[in-house]
This record gives sequence, structure tokens and C-alpha cells, in this order.
Amino acid sequence: MSCNATLRLFGLLVLSFLLPACGDDSSQPRPVLRGETYEAPAARTAIPTSAPPAVVGESVIVIDPNSGRVLYAKNADLRRPVASTQKLVTALVVMDGGSIDKPVTITSDDTRCEPTKLYLKPGEVHPRRDLLKVLMVKSANDVARALARDLGGSQEGFANMMNRKAASLGMRNSHFVNPNGLPADNQFSTARDIAIAARTAWRSPTIHSFTSLKSTTFRHNDGRVKSMENTNKLLKRVPYCDGLKTGTTNAAGRCLVSSGTLNGRSAIVVVLKSNSANIWNDSEKLLRWALENPAALQ
Repeated sequence: MSCNATLRLFGLLVLSFLLPACGDDSSQPRPVLRGETYEAPAARTAIPTSAPPAVVGESVIVIDPNSGRVLYAKNADLRRPVASTQKLVTALVVMDGGSIDKPVTITSDDTRCEPTKLYLKPGEVHPRRDLLKVLMVKSANDVARALARDLGGSQEGFANMMNRKAASLGMRNSHFVNPNGLPADNQFSTARDIAIAARTAWRSPTIHSFTSLKSTTFRHNDGRVKSMENTNKLLKRVPYCDGLKTGTTNAAGRCLVSSGTLNGRSAIVVVLKSNSANIWNDSEKLLRWALENPAALQ
């Protein structure tokens, strides 16, 4: 056998010993070959092993915000008014609109709304950040109008921005007419679409930090300081609840988007068209079901 043939045979023997050791570990990402793309393995989701609790809310969805997997859904694609839960979309548009420390000068048009208001006065100047925080905590409709006019030039202009944002997120059954969720013709969304917006807001450190506040204060330009409790009562009822947004109108009923994290697992619960007697229990039962029950990884 020639010297070159001997060297080739030796090289093949060495390679045969190395391949099993370095090429069969399926837990490691495989290399990407030219002309192909690599998709990371999907995040695993902890699925509760018990059946979900019965709730009064007419449209419901529970998701794992890390993987995006749906844990439970009831009438999740039924179009309906969603009240102030759509302010999560408003918040996302504000976050896309440049510096949230930009000052906003309040106009008389901003104050023309009911019923929940911060009672801003024309001529006051506040950073977008302060307005966005109080919007998430207290759901003030005049604050929503001020932010909308500042970013969109008008309420209609901002609604167009909301619809573009919703479309970009894959919210396929939503149409928004105003920034605050007050009743309007041809304004609707679904539990699934609101869950999509909520997941995006939950992953925003700024929005998430606001929705998790149990209370906050707001300082008017004349020195008045207003203390406000978060409208989301689940923040005080469930120790691990950390958001997200309430909503109430006669047409929408009582609505709540809630989120929580426990033992390294997270969940977002959307309940639409419940009522005053059941909205908190509906949401709490579903949040506890998603996070406190024994679960199997899938």
C-alpha cells in the first residue's frame, strides 16, 4: 500500500470515531447550510392537566405569552366591542411613535369625552411617559385623546395608526375608530386579537412596568397631585398578577386582560363580556388554572 493510501485510510478511521461523538447531539442547534434557514425549536408550553373552570365571560382565551400557545379558548374569534382593553393597542402605537419623553400640550379638544377622565386642562404640558402610565393605570379617556391627537394629528388619524399596527401584529378581526374604546360604529375586536396585542404589550418592559402598578400619582401643572388605584383589582387579589388592562361599557360588558408569572411560567387571560358580579372571579379562576395546576410540558 502506498504512503498516500495509508494516510487516507488512517484519516477515514479517525473520522469514523469522531462523528458519533460530535454529530448526534440533537439537543444542540444544527449548523445552517448555505441556501437554507434555521428555525429554533418552538418554546415548550406547560399545559394544565385539569379542565378549565366554567366562567360567565362570553369570549375567553388563555395563552402562554412566551410560546404564544393557546391553552383555552371560548368564542375567541367572535367580533364584539372590547371597551378600554383596546388601549393596549393605543399604548403600542405610542411606543412606536418616537420618544415617550416628548412633551404633549393639552388642548380643549382632548378633554371632550366621558366618563373616566383625569380632568386635564388646556395648556397643561406633560411627557408622553406620564400620560401613558396613567392611561394604563386609570384608563383616563382624555389622556387617550391627548396622546392620539399628539401622535396622529387627529383622533381619526390615530385610529388609522391603530389599525395599521393591529394588521402588522396579525390581528385579523379588529377595527378601531378611537383610542379609548368608547362606543363607536364599526369598532370591534376579538378575544384572540386582544390576546395578540396583550402579548406584545406584556413583552414591552415600559408598558409592562405600567400595567403592573397597583397605584400611581399624577402631578398637574398647577401642583395638584392625584393619587390613583389601578382599575385592575386582580393585582391585589392574586399575588403573582402583573397586569394588564380593564374595560367596561354597556355594549362590551365587563372586560379584563390579566397576566401573571409563577414559578417560571406565565399566562395571559382575556375575558370579554362578563359582568360586574363575575369579571374578577372569571379572570382569577382562569389565571390560577393556567399557573397553579400541575402541568405537562408540550
